[in-house]
Amino acid sequence: MSGVWVFKNGVVRLVENPATESNQGSAGHRHKILVYMPTNEVITSYSILERNLYSLGWERYYDDYDLLQYHKRSTVHLISLPKEFSKFKPVHMYDIVVKNKNMFQVRDPHLPN
Repeated sequence: MSGVWVFKNGVVRLVENPATESNQGSAGHRHKILVYMPTNEVITSYSILERNLYSLGWERYYDDYDLLQYHKRSTVHLISLPKEFSKFKPVHMYDIVVKNKNMFQVRDPHLPN
Protein backbone atom coordinates (compact mmCIF):
# COMPACT_ATOMS: atom_id res chain seq x y z
CA MET A 1 0.00 0.00 0.00
CA SER A 2 1.76 3.15 -1.19
CA GLY A 3 0.68 6.69 -1.87
CA VAL A 4 0.09 9.91 -0.03
CA TRP A 5 -2.09 10.36 3.07
CA VAL A 6 -4.44 13.33 2.57
CA PHE A 7 -6.36 15.13 5.31
CA LYS A 8 -9.57 16.74 3.99
CA ASN A 9 -12.83 17.65 5.76
CA GLY A 10 -11.70 15.98 8.98
CA VAL A 11 -10.94 12.63 7.30
CA VAL A 12 -7.55 11.09 6.56
CA ARG A 13 -7.39 8.89 3.49
CA LEU A 14 -4.75 7.28 1.30
CA VAL A 15 -4.42 8.64 -2.23
CA GLU A 16 -2.53 6.06 -4.27
CA ASN A 17 -1.82 8.34 -7.22
CA PRO A 18 -2.19 11.99 -6.13
CA ALA A 19 -1.38 13.41 -9.59
CA THR A 20 -4.15 11.40 -11.23
CA GLU A 21 -6.68 12.18 -8.54
CA SER A 22 -6.03 15.92 -8.58
CA ASN A 23 -6.56 15.96 -12.34
CA GLN A 24 -9.70 13.83 -12.29
CA GLY A 25 -11.45 15.09 -9.15
CA SER A 26 -13.96 13.01 -7.22
CA ALA A 27 -15.61 11.71 -10.41
CA GLY A 28 -12.32 10.08 -11.38
CA HIS A 29 -12.04 7.71 -8.39
CA ARG A 30 -10.96 4.30 -9.49
CA HIS A 31 -13.19 1.48 -8.41
CA LYS A 32 -11.79 -0.43 -5.41
CA ILE A 33 -12.84 -3.66 -3.79
CA LEU A 34 -12.53 -4.88 -0.22
CA VAL A 35 -11.29 -8.45 0.21
CA TYR A 36 -11.50 -10.63 3.32
CA MET A 37 -8.03 -12.17 3.29
CA PRO A 38 -8.55 -15.50 5.14
CA THR A 39 -10.99 -16.69 2.45
CA ASN A 40 -10.03 -14.28 -0.38
CA GLU A 41 -13.72 -13.31 -0.47
CA VAL A 42 -14.70 -10.03 -2.16
CA ILE A 43 -17.08 -7.98 -0.03
CA THR A 44 -20.07 -7.32 -2.30
CA SER A 45 -22.71 -6.60 0.35
CA TYR A 46 -23.09 -5.56 3.96
CA SER A 47 -24.34 -9.03 4.88
CA ILE A 48 -21.02 -10.55 3.74
CA LEU A 49 -19.05 -7.84 5.54
CA GLU A 50 -21.09 -8.23 8.72
CA ARG A 51 -20.58 -12.01 8.77
CA ASN A 52 -16.81 -11.51 8.53
CA LEU A 53 -16.75 -8.72 11.12
CA TYR A 54 -18.78 -10.87 13.56
CA SER A 55 -16.25 -13.70 13.14
CA LEU A 56 -13.52 -11.24 14.21
CA GLY A 57 -15.37 -10.20 17.38
CA TRP A 58 -17.14 -7.06 16.11
CA GLU A 59 -20.69 -6.37 17.28
CA ARG A 60 -23.38 -4.19 15.75
CA TYR A 61 -23.71 -0.87 17.59
CA TYR A 62 -27.19 0.67 17.38
CA ASP A 63 -26.53 4.20 18.66
CA ASP A 64 -26.95 6.01 15.29
CA TYR A 65 -29.78 4.99 12.98
CA ASP A 66 -28.30 6.91 10.01
CA LEU A 67 -25.20 4.70 9.98
CA LEU A 68 -24.21 1.07 10.30
CA GLN A 69 -21.77 0.90 13.19
CA TYR A 70 -19.68 -1.89 14.63
CA HIS A 71 -17.78 -1.97 17.91
CA LYS A 72 -15.23 -4.41 19.22
CA ARG A 73 -15.39 -4.81 23.02
CA SER A 74 -11.66 -5.35 23.42
CA THR A 75 -10.86 -2.01 21.72
CA VAL A 76 -12.03 1.59 21.54
CA HIS A 77 -12.53 1.25 17.77
CA LEU A 78 -15.80 2.01 16.05
CA ILE A 79 -16.46 1.34 12.37
CA SER A 80 -19.08 3.67 10.88
CA LEU A 81 -20.51 2.95 7.44
CA PRO A 82 -23.21 4.56 5.30
CA LYS A 83 -26.59 2.77 5.43
CA GLU A 84 -26.54 2.10 1.68
CA PHE A 85 -23.88 -0.24 0.32
CA SER A 86 -23.77 1.82 -2.89
CA LYS A 87 -22.22 4.63 -0.80
CA PHE A 88 -19.52 2.33 0.62
CA LYS A 89 -16.32 4.06 -0.55
CA PRO A 90 -12.57 3.38 -0.31
CA VAL A 91 -12.28 5.61 2.78
CA HIS A 92 -14.62 3.19 4.60
CA MET A 93 -12.68 0.20 3.25
CA TYR A 94 -9.37 1.57 4.52
CA ASP A 95 -10.93 2.23 7.92
CA ILE A 96 -11.85 -1.47 8.12
CA VAL A 97 -8.36 -2.50 6.97
CA VAL A 98 -6.62 -0.35 9.60
CA LYS A 99 -8.83 -1.67 12.42
CA ASN A 100 -8.43 -5.32 11.36
CA LYS A 101 -4.75 -5.80 10.59
CA ASN A 102 -3.99 -8.55 8.05
CA MET A 103 -7.66 -9.54 7.74
CA PHE A 104 -8.87 -7.23 4.97
CA GLN A 105 -7.24 -5.67 1.92
CA VAL A 106 -8.33 -2.96 -0.50
CA ARG A 107 -7.56 -3.84 -4.10
CA ASP A 108 -7.92 -2.38 -7.54
CA PRO A 109 -9.87 -5.05 -9.42
CA HIS A 110 -8.10 -4.12 -12.67
CA LEU A 111 -4.63 -4.98 -11.35
CA PRO A 112 -3.26 -8.48 -10.71
CA ASN A 113 -3.12 -9.53 -7.04
